[in-house]
Amino acid sequence: MGLLKQFFNQGPEKFEQKGDRFVDDRFFGHAKLEYEKALDALKRTAPDQVDVKTRLHEKLQKTKDALALDHKQTGEDLMETGHHEEARELFELAIDLSQDEALISTVRRHLSEIQNLRVETNQAVVPEYHLSTPVEDVSTYPVSDDEAFTALCATLPEKVLRAYVSYGPSFKSGYLALNRGEFDMAADELSRALDENPTPDSYISLELATAYLNLGKLDEALPLLDAFLQYHPDALPGYQVLCEVLWEMEAFDQAEKRLDGCPEELRQSVAYYLLRGETMSRAGNLSEAILFYQGFMEQYGWNDTVAKALAGTFEALGDLEKARALYADIMSQCGSCGTPVDPFIKRRFADVSFDLGQRSSAVLEIYLSLAQEDPENTAYYYDRVSRLYATMGYDEEARRFKGFAMRAERERGGLQS
Repeated sequence: MGLLKQFFNQGPEKFEQKGDRFVDDRFFGHAKLEYEKALDALKRTAPDQVDVKTRLHEKLQKTKDALALDHKQTGEDLMETGHHEEARELFELAIDLSQDEALISTVRRHLSEIQNLRVETNQAVVPEYHLSTPVEDVSTYPVSDDEAFTALCATLPEKVLRAYVSYGPSFKSGYLALNRGEFDMAADELSRALDENPTPDSYISLELATAYLNLGKLDEALPLLDAFLQYHPDALPGYQVLCEVLWEMEAFDQAEKRLDGCPEELRQSVAYYLLRGETMSRAGNLSEAILFYQGFMEQYGWNDTVAKALAGTFEALGDLEKARALYADIMSQCGSCGTPVDPFIKRRFADVSFDLGQRSSAVLEIYLSLAQEDPENTAYYYDRVSRLYATMGYDEEARRFKGFAMRAERERGGLQS
């Protein structure tokens, strides 16, 4: 018997059982398709079995109601974040699927709210010239250089703050340019400031080395950092910039050697462990880096930042299962103490899950939440949602979210891969 004949001669039981399993796993789109296949099979093989037909119709409708409820909840989330058009389309899908009068009534009310918002938005605004002039929002004024410099220095230790304030206008100009990403200007102004403040223990050399690092002038940055650390051997930022320079030069052995020479108090810090582990990873010693990070957590206990670095190293090694488990642990730790989960961690968890072939509603919900939390990458998240819906059997939703992704891509200027 050919494969097609075998398929068309199948009874409804197998499709029904498969649909039941999908319902248990809350894959309602898949379940809907299986119950529809079961009804088709019943029509071909045993059209007189009214009780089976009734049972399948009931299961199908319950599944459609559950799917409609999912659409309603997702639509409400989208409404709260101002994505009214996307919410409207999901609400309309919910009405098409559901026979639950209470749910339909709620969804219709949401659709009315969206329509009212549309009307309000499209109404012409007539200026009220008789009204008094509103007080201007001073928060929209440009921040002066003095205010910006004060704000940046406010985060520094007292000793460093006093030094930065004393270095004069060239340093201020260069420091502000460095923090704006204007590295050529920063290098010019900071170099001038270094000439104007020739003391050997100046912090200016650290900032100038940072500018040179960003300009790719590694040979000019390195002696500045050596001089800086000679006078400030306990300054962690100096080692961080130094490692960045040596990593760019692929001088990994030299970076290890310099880190070995850190003062003991720095060697006990999380930042030190991260620099050592990153040096191992960049040198290609991934297994060594994993053991190093694991050793830290065995000795000092759980640390989110080290766990994040460890998960990234597992990813680089290709051990996606362990990476995913660690990202899940980080999310769980944040949830247990009420701290918002870093969107980067949520994205890594979702992407690794996706790469492992996991197409669950939980992963889909993470991508939907990220679309609101990380608007710069909305197109990417909606594209993943579309692909997830497609594999879960929600073809209409897949098409709609593909459209959302394309719209966001046009607005943002390019879909990330």
